[in-house]
Amino acid sequence: VIKAPNFEEAIHIANGTNFALTGGLYSRTPSHIATAKADFEVGNLYINRSITGAIVSRQPFGGFKLSGVGSKAGGPDYLLQFLEPRTITENIQRQGFAPIEGFSNE
Repeated sequence: VIKAPNFEEAIHIANGTNFALTGGLYSRTPSHIATAKADFEVGNLYINRSITGAIVSRQPFGGFKLSGVGSKAGGPDYLLQFLEPRTITENIQRQGFAPIEGFSNE
């Protein structure tokens, strides 16, 4: 538990940690809830509820910083993390023709 003099400083302290898997906020103050939604740097933000029990395919689970990167387990893009995307472009406006030696088209 870390004591903070005000809500803004509490968000600053929380965002200053090396981990950002899950964050929770209990508040009845609409401005605090709006600030947390905009500024609290966590992969999963729970407001006015417990912070455990993410449901796979409904609440993808993952974080930022040392808590993880990229898409979250259970999310629609999770498997893409295991791919190596690449782009190939080719100029098909060739100038002339260079046949491959020894290659027959027959």
